[in-house]
Amino acid sequence: MTTSFGSAAAVVKEPLATFNGLKSASTSLLLCKRPHLFLFSAAAAPPAAASFIRAPVKTDGSVVQKRSKVEIIKEHSDFIRYPLNEELLTDSPNINESATQLIKFHGSYQQYNRDERGAKSYSFMLRTKNPSGKVSNELYLVMDDLADQFGIGTLRLTTRQTFQLHGVLKKDLKTVMSTIIKSMGSTLGACGDLNRNVLAPAAPFYRKDYLFAQKTAENIAALLTPQSGFYYDMWVDGEKVMSAEPPEVVNARNDNSHGTNFPDSPEPIYGTQFLPRKFKIAVTVPGDNSGDIFTNDIGVVVVSDSDGEPQGFNIYVGGGMGRTHRLESTFPRLAEPLGYVPKEDILYAVKAIVVTQREHGRRDDRKYSRMKYLISSWGIEKFRDVVEEYYGKKFGPCHELPEWEFKSYLGWHEQGDGGLFCGLHVDSGRVKGKMKTTLREVIEKYNLNVRITPNQNIILCDIRQAWKRPITTALAQGGLLQPRYVDPLNVTAMACPAFPLCPLAITEAERGIPDILKRVRAVFEKVGLKYNESVVIRITGCPNGCARPYMAELGLVGDGPNSYQIWLGGTPNQTALASVFKDKVKLHDLEKVLEPLFYHWKRKRLSKESFGDFTNRTGKEKLLEVVDAWEGIPQGPSRYNLKLFTDKETYEAMDALGKLQSKSAHQLAMEVIRNFVASQQNGKIE
Repeated sequence: MTTSFGSAAAVVKEPLATFNGLKSASTSLLLCKRPHLFLFSAAAAPPAAASFIRAPVKTDGSVVQKRSKVEIIKEHSDFIRYPLNEELLTDSPNINESATQLIKFHGSYQQYNRDERGAKSYSFMLRTKNPSGKVSNELYLVMDDLADQFGIGTLRLTTRQTFQLHGVLKKDLKTVMSTIIKSMGSTLGACGDLNRNVLAPAAPFYRKDYLFAQKTAENIAALLTPQSGFYYDMWVDGEKVMSAEPPEVVNARNDNSHGTNFPDSPEPIYGTQFLPRKFKIAVTVPGDNSGDIFTNDIGVVVVSDSDGEPQGFNIYVGGGMGRTHRLESTFPRLAEPLGYVPKEDILYAVKAIVVTQREHGRRDDRKYSRMKYLISSWGIEKFRDVVEEYYGKKFGPCHELPEWEFKSYLGWHEQGDGGLFCGLHVDSGRVKGKMKTTLREVIEKYNLNVRITPNQNIILCDIRQAWKRPITTALAQGGLLQPRYVDPLNVTAMACPAFPLCPLAITEAERGIPDILKRVRAVFEKVGLKYNESVVIRITGCPNGCARPYMAELGLVGDGPNSYQIWLGGTPNQTALASVFKDKVKLHDLEKVLEPLFYHWKRKRLSKESFGDFTNRTGKEKLLEVVDAWEGIPQGPSRYNLKLFTDKETYEAMDALGKLQSKSAHQLAMEVIRNFVASQQNGKIE
């Protein structure tokens, strides 16, 4: 793995204190004994906090450590209940600030439509929890119904293999939540200061390593699921709708042989304060980087023997994307190797890492609360030493792995059990309109289970060979084409939702990416790049990095109205960190930057050199010189493209039409031909 341009910090540039003292002998915020926990009614407030919680005391006897406002809210919340339980009963369309923080743990964010002026029209976004991206047939159909009945009529597939349902009104929250729960779904922990959805390769291959990776992801998710019952108390009146947990999960959670647990707490791993910030984990197999493994707090890679039998795991720690503009002490970071553990120890090792972050991650300033800052402050050696104390063993050295590759799993594939799966590209993960109707019809008619990919796409699973032709025809008629008919730029592109509902958005992302990709394609054609050539483009409306733009070959990060910070240097296999190239590039000026970059890449690249590798090799300063000196593509002798135009009259007519759309004759002709070919495939594709 490499970092490009050298500006993505690996070490914090100003001192970052670690948060100590959460688990002193008898005064831990996390280790409160709550014998009366389940006695409160839905509307009742807990007794005064002072009767059962004491503030954290540093072991050296010095002053109490400063804590953020959210830490205080968690402390007084009765394990993420109060005041949310009261706020949900009011007639107001929104909830107060404390409840807004708490409902995140339940898998929801309060939002309002930022396109509308005047009084704010509040609604809620719900996010599901789907380890490995697995979605049952029943749950998919329920989510599809809920989107129409209570949402804005769309489903969104996320970069963490989950659904997002937008536009749910406060009065409908309990109905929607309880429906999801009773359909064997969950939103618990999809947001908030705890472990989020655990990623794993979405491909339903019947291979030992893939099956083991997916099972491990599910076990890790179960291990780190909250245990105090607040979720079920809130949405289904305390009725738990859960399947039995594997014994290895129960044993790992209950084990306290190395001081990891709070034995008298309803939350043995999280305690009252949960984690300092969100926590992200991904599991994969060697070579498959479909889940951006190095962007996670913990990356887990299956290691198998020569017979393909899983033996253990390489563990990587300290990845994370979020940052703050013009604050260099915040930065995206790639995970680095921690060590190897045998397969039977993975849950204990993961738990030890989580506990290390719980005990030592900063709780005073949420900008620095992710585990990446703890590791950057301590260094990997000290971090490993502390984790080993909670793990009770030494980590072995990581095993050597093959080269990583981004895998989209689009198109038709053999599962390995006689069945097929079909990966479908969904622009920005937004399932809507005819596509939504078609997907529902196919999934319902053939009783298919589905998987959500970390690239915002969907996989239809367990398809019989005889169903391939009719399913392909139906999908094509609904606009879900096979990958060879999708622009290569679109295949790897991602964008976050941003406007109008995300409160953090600075500029457009999902709504803006279709036009931006068309403009990039036009630049490609203008500089002479082939249609099958591509770059990984990711766009976010703010610097928090939900679409992982800092791993893109070309990342656009909103830094003002209709303005983007441009990042360059990620690679197609997602193993290099991009770096800032230019700030405050206005939307209408993108071509002034992209045209010289792509032209220079075409002319100066090495054989098969990707755009990201090229920008890293060339360097920021040289590329800035190229952009600043750009005066347009050097003009060669005028000629007609005889591959497209057999006569001058046709060329001139197409040229005139193209000018009306700010396109060349060649660009317009290629667009017409591509649309024609795609339309002819409806009903004829196998």
